[in-house]
Order: sequence, then structure tokens, then C-alpha cells
Amino acid sequence: MTLKKSCAIAGVAESRLGVVPDSTVLTLQAEAMVAALAEAGLEKTDVDAVFSSGNWGRLPQLQISEYLGIQPSYSDNTSVGGASFEFHLGHAAAAIKAGLCKVAVILYGSTQRSRRERRIFEAHADLGYQYETPYGLPIPVGAYALAASRHMAQYGTKPEQLAELAVSTREWAKLNPAAYRREQLTIEDVLSSEMIASPLHRLDCCLVTDGGGCVVVVSPEIAKTIPKAPIWLLGQGESHSHAQISEMPDLTISPAKESGKRAFKMAGINHDQLDVVEIYDSFTITVLLTLESLGFCKPGTSGDFVSNARTAPGGEFPLNTNGGGLSYCHPGQYGIFLLIESVRQLRNECGERQVPNATLALASGTGGVLSSNSTCILGLE
Repeated sequence: MTLKKSCAIAGVAESRLGVVPDSTVLTLQAEAMVAALAEAGLEKTDVDAVFSSGNWGRLPQLQISEYLGIQPSYSDNTSVGGASFEFHLGHAAAAIKAGLCKVAVILYGSTQRSRRERRIFEAHADLGYQYETPYGLPIPVGAYALAASRHMAQYGTKPEQLAELAVSTREWAKLNPAAYRREQLTIEDVLSSEMIASPLHRLDCCLVTDGGGCVVVVSPEIAKTIPKAPIWLLGQGESHSHAQISEMPDLTISPAKESGKRAFKMAGINHDQLDVVEIYDSFTITVLLTLESLGFCKPGTSGDFVSNARTAPGGEFPLNTNGGGLSYCHPGQYGIFLLIESVRQLRNECGERQVPNATLALASGTGGVLSSNSTCILGLE
């Protein structure tokens, strides 16, 4: 069974972003859902499926549905970190194709910055990470630093190449009024910022912000009735390979290798047909590893691939066009914003940062410590 064109995205929206001290994870999700449903021309009473993820509450799926006043006929709280929402899109497509629902909302909210809920150096002894916690490995940054160190040792990747990716992403953020960080950034700024976990500097690391988002997914029949152009799911794949970084089969190959292969096969397109690429950038190394694993470049060549402002505005490879998790926002699980930006680019709604004539977009979410990945290919037709 293929999921190609079995559903379409009808509406997308963020909540307020940045620092939002007067909100909760529930109000941020509600705020985003109201806006996304309005964009789709739908009412809350039309929603019959709820998908959500987050590290809050004992029963988050029950809490958000109760808060929103929705009694869904289909529900999914698959939680695999930042990639959860790309997983959700594929699962929503399958549920719609099976006739289990017609209008699904994918939701996320976090107040991790204003309420200081994100513990960046947390040791997960309670999760059985017996091979890492006793040695003081900071999670997640230490895990990504291990992958970066391995890539540098194996392929000669340079810190300057990681830094250039951060700079190019900031150039996109400067074109996005909603981005949290928009000031000038240079390679030297990145390299001179504090070392967090060698070889990753502070500016190699994503932001810590509040925020929420919503994606409204509908059946093909409903897609014909919405006010804006439907954005179709053309291909989707998902995979996860480990929980602890010490158990990752290869520190230079992420599960994107498998998920990407499935997504491209389902969509029936080649890499060079894509107009826009949105890749999870929890850290600069995340992007480099994902580019290689997805097949955009050969193993060990991603540093060169992103050099010379290739991924910046005006470059030949538009990447993370909203400013990404490095400069736009990062409320803990960023993957929902990859879908939101992909939809807006395909609808020609991005103003100064708009990629001309965009008709095909790829959104690839990563979760955990390079643990999970889901890749979605979206199109106007």
C-alpha cells in the first residue's frame, strides 16, 4: 500500500514563539490549532483525530483532547523526539486511507524556556543508560558531539564547515520577522562562542524557546473544498535504530538513510527535483549527517556540500528557509515547524525568504540522539 496523495495538509500555524511566560503547553497548542483550522476553513467540530507529542503530563493525549473539547475517533501520541510530527503525518495518512478519520490535527506545545523545563545536561540514569550516565555524558549535546568528533576523525570535516551552516541558516532567519535570532553572525562568531561539548560550540547548538504548532491533515475529498491550495503528501518513510548513542550502529549514518529511501521511492522523484529542503537542525552536525544519509551527497562530503554559502539565501540549495532550530525557534521538539515552513514555501507565502516557483519540498525530522527519523515529501500536485 502506498500513502501517496492519500491526504493533504489544509492548514498550518504556530503559536506565539520565543519567551511566552503567560502560556502553558495546552494554551500554546490551542492557539496554534485555532489559527490552523481557520486557515483550512474548518471548525473544531470537524476534527475527528488528534496526534500529539511532548514530555509533559502523565497522559498528554488525554489532557490535550480534553482541554480542546475533542473526542477523537482516532488518536496517536507516537513520541520519538523531534521527528514525531513527520511520523504523525505518515500515520495520519494511513488512518485516513483506512477510513478511520477525515480531519486530523497534529499538535505540539512547549514552555521549556520560560519555565526552565529543558535540562540540557540531564543524565538519564532512570532510563537504563548504564553505559553512558556513569561517565557523565551530557545528553543530548554530548551524544551529538560524539557523532561530530567521529565524522571529523573519519572524514576530515572541519569546525569551519559546521560554522558556515549556522551562518547560512542565520541569513535565512534575518529574512523571517518571526525568527528569535536575527542579528549578524559570522563563522568567527560561531568558532569563538563557548565550547559546550567538543567540538560543538554554543552557536552550533539549537535555541531553547517556548512555542507551539499545528498541522491540519485532511482526506482527499475534503482537500477539494478548502480555501487554500492543498499540499499533498507524496512520500513518507520512518525509522529508528537506537535509544542510547553508545548503541548507534554507525555514528555517521542516521536512520534517515532508511526513511529517506522509502520516502523517495513512494514519491517517485529524484533528489534534484526538490525545490526546498527542511532538515532538523538540533545541532549543525545533525544537518550534515542527515544530508549524507538522505543521499544528497556522498558520505564524508557534507562539509564541502554546505560550503560557499550553498545553503544560504540565493544559494543553489535552499535549506531551512525559516532560520531553523538554530535561529528561528526550538521549543524542544522542532519537527512540526519543518512541515509548517514546507507548506508555506509551496504556497508562496514566505515573503522575502520565498524560494521562487517551489512545487516540491522535503521535510526530514530527527529525534532523540540521532535515534529516529521520518522524511516527508510534499507537493502542490
